[in-house]
Amino acid sequence: MNKKELLSIKTTGELKKAKYKVLSVREEIRKNLLERLEKNQTIFEGIWGYEDTVIPHLINALVAGHDIILLGERGQGKTRIIRSIVNLLDEYVPKIAGCEINDNPYDPICARCKRILKEKGDDTEIEWIGRDERFGEKLATPDTTVADLIGDIDPIKVAQGRVLSDPEVIHFGLIPRTNRGIFAINELPDLPERIQVALFNIMEERDIQIRGYKIRLPIDVLVVATANPEDYTARGRIVTPLKDRFNSMIRTHYPKRRDIEIKIAKQESFLRTLGNGIKVEIPEFISNIISEFTMQARKSEEISKYSGVSVRMTISNYDIAVASAYKRAFVLHEKYAVPRISDLLYIITTSMGKIEVESIAEKSEVEILEKLFKKAVKVVFDEIYKIHEFEQLIALFRDDFKFEISDMKPSSEYSIIFEKIKDLYQLSSRLGGRSEAEFLASYLEFFLEGLYVYNRLSREAISGRYYYGANPYIRSL
Repeated sequence: MNKKELLSIKTTGELKKAKYKVLSVREEIRKNLLERLEKNQTIFEGIWGYEDTVIPHLINALVAGHDIILLGERGQGKTRIIRSIVNLLDEYVPKIAGCEINDNPYDPICARCKRILKEKGDDTEIEWIGRDERFGEKLATPDTTVADLIGDIDPIKVAQGRVLSDPEVIHFGLIPRTNRGIFAINELPDLPERIQVALFNIMEERDIQIRGYKIRLPIDVLVVATANPEDYTARGRIVTPLKDRFNSMIRTHYPKRRDIEIKIAKQESFLRTLGNGIKVEIPEFISNIISEFTMQARKSEEISKYSGVSVRMTISNYDIAVASAYKRAFVLHEKYAVPRISDLLYIITTSMGKIEVESIAEKSEVEILEKLFKKAVKVVFDEIYKIHEFEQLIALFRDDFKFEISDMKPSSEYSIIFEKIKDLYQLSSRLGGRSEAEFLASYLEFFLEGLYVYNRLSREAISGRYYYGANPYIRSL
């Protein structure tokens, strides 16, 4: 039956004639997941770096029908993974029309729908709901209440004359309203203990007790939660019986390779299309410096491992580099927007606040980030060049020669160095070998910064401009 025919069904009687089978949410996910695996289709779109680690465990957990908790530091794609699971639900499923908790047309669980089905039988009206309507999400905060997640007595219904023991007097919370769907709780350990306890029966016995009234409500919901590993394992942050109810615990991680990190940054960037006839081109070495900068931060003993260094830092820095290059191209009417080192120097400032410095660190946040930037440049430089290949360029600065760079310096003004040292054209071939002025400017700034990192040149910052010159110490030897 095609989608048009399916959505034309308006009553439970028509649904029965069509021999439509209502599956539980776990059965539905399992069926769709296995069908995709059989057809060798991509299961989770836009999830990179987890193909051999997280995803196989996640697939097994979903086939098993487990409630899942994803453990990982910030910025590891946990929320994206959860939202990707939604795509494994059927595109549309039927519910009894007007039901707050998406009741199964064949076997409703709320008092209202049971009454309607008894009264109208096969003439009971149904409506079709999409995947997104079957997904609920809550960020755990200390002020979260049982009423938020499970429900409470509706005072308006009581004022209308209904008694408290009437099941229809309940105002359902987020979890019952996600019946026959997926409910996500972000940062689970931040939920107060009494709220964690309230989840016990939802996840196992499916009993809901509101203000002393026990109601058997077999909610059909897949619960997926996220947590920081240290919070999850810390005594007192999460009650043990709740841990026990999550059948699968899956550990996430940061990208293990630079190309994966930058692939994510490009996917998430707000600056994918800028227009105005300007072509945005990001040389590979620029992307590598941006991602290596983040990876160096994750390795640093001066930065907290507890909070981690999010991929969002790479995304933000990628955006800043592209934005700076695009601004220059727009203002100076250049054809290409090609990021340079002078654009990347902004990422030291934009990275502030995205890391947590350890209390034992003796340097300021800016000093730590500047050191990490130099390390990132050195790592990438060493992968491409040997320092002795730039003897002619170093020699050029020995006679008090200085060269200014800035994010707003026209690209055409960099060609003077290439004309003085023709060998730089050959060295540029390893960076892509483009001959346009915008690319040559980017290559030259990388050469100069690499020599500065190796202390072969000095660098002085004055009012947003950077001046490379001879290293006084080396010159005096």
